[in-house]
Amino acid sequence: MENPFKKILHNEDVPEILREKVINDIALIKLSIDVADLFLVKCPSTIGEFIVDKNDKNQN
Repeated sequence: MENPFKKILHNEDVPEILREKVINDIALIKLSIDVADLFLVKCPSTIGEFIVDKNDKNQN
């Protein structure tokens, strides 16, 4: 079987449209990860801290 990676042209420029699409896709993935981190990790932990602090103050 022939190696398909040897057929890649090393000095060939990527079309600008394709380059922009890849960069936009990467930016969308990064944004999705940041939003998920915000709502699934940071927000619940912050709400949990407020609830714990409120309960501590009520017990004292």
